[in-house]
Amino acid sequence: MKFVIFTHVPHSQADNLYYAYAPYVREMNIWGKQVDELLVVAPFVSGKATAIDSPYEHQHLHLIPVPSFDLLSVQAVLLTLFKLPGLLWTIFKAMQNADHIHLRCPGNIGLLGCLVQILFPNTPKTAKYAGNWDPKSQQPWTYRMQKWILSSTFLTKNMQVLVYGEWEGSSPNITPFFTATYSEAEQVPFGSKDLKMPISFVFVGALVSGKNPLYAIQFVETLLKKGYDVQLHLYGEGVERVALERYILARQLEKAIVLMGNQSKAVVQQAYQDSHFVLLPSASEGWPKAIAEGMFWGCVPIATSVSCVPFMLDYGTRGILLEMNLEKDADQMEIILNNQSVFDAKQSAAAAWSRIYTSDLLESEIKKLLHS
Repeated sequence: MKFVIFTHVPHSQADNLYYAYAPYVREMNIWGKQVDELLVVAPFVSGKATAIDSPYEHQHLHLIPVPSFDLLSVQAVLLTLFKLPGLLWTIFKAMQNADHIHLRCPGNIGLLGCLVQILFPNTPKTAKYAGNWDPKSQQPWTYRMQKWILSSTFLTKNMQVLVYGEWEGSSPNITPFFTATYSEAEQVPFGSKDLKMPISFVFVGALVSGKNPLYAIQFVETLLKKGYDVQLHLYGEGVERVALERYILARQLEKAIVLMGNQSKAVVQQAYQDSHFVLLPSASEGWPKAIAEGMFWGCVPIATSVSCVPFMLDYGTRGILLEMNLEKDADQMEIILNNQSVFDAKQSAAAAWSRIYTSDLLESEIKKLLHS
């Protein structure tokens, strides 16, 4: 089977291997086990792989490079219009040679892929929509357009669209799905996490406004002001880093709050194992891996009520759903900090749920998608 992926994720090359963002590549390596040939239509960038990149493992992989683009300014739109004919032709030719078309959405390449795939109604297709599928959520028009095309059984045929969560009114194209990081073999017991000071929080995600890292810092700062011995380690990089550093210095929070930068999977895993809570006050998510990963290693999750997060946290049974009000959220937090049995119950429920969704189960479900 010739399996062709269309993605906006930037790729690089080193030592005859192609690298890209590790969580994405780990999943694509699972898809790759089921196919003979892997073609990837994606932007290519020069430079070395970073700590958060991983290599593809497929022996028969071919990258078809395309230019990246955006629609964020008049100049960018004009440049995109110039690139568009070549982009569409490249995508068309790749789809023409595919035994299976796989779109990674939402994204700019995914958007063009959504349009071109209409011309191939007989080719088997899957689309992984990694964003928030909630039809009531406020999203950019490009995201809404992708969701509309993918949902349409008139425009999009022979397609299974994999989305996070179950949503009322979904079309027959839509299939509830999940993602996973850890295998069944990695389900070793995690150590006891008594609520003895200091209490450790971990944030894993890009330092960008959409992930709300500042709110994570302010949340822990509020607990510090209330007299709790708490600490927060933030893993990730982004445009907000300088502003966050200034905030930490101005508030003299250096001893309690530390920006760790991008780190390897092993380092982040150890951080989960050493922490009591995983914190992600994000404005928008699909299936937040940081939350599922933290739960896997015994962290009680604290997250915003977006996308399928309420389902993941069982509407508060397995963690805390943030209201994005510092005082109210701190009050919720204090109930757990002052009651070991409440923490233990949420931790046990969170870990039991997360450990259902292993990479082994993911591989089994992907195999069914491709060979059913």
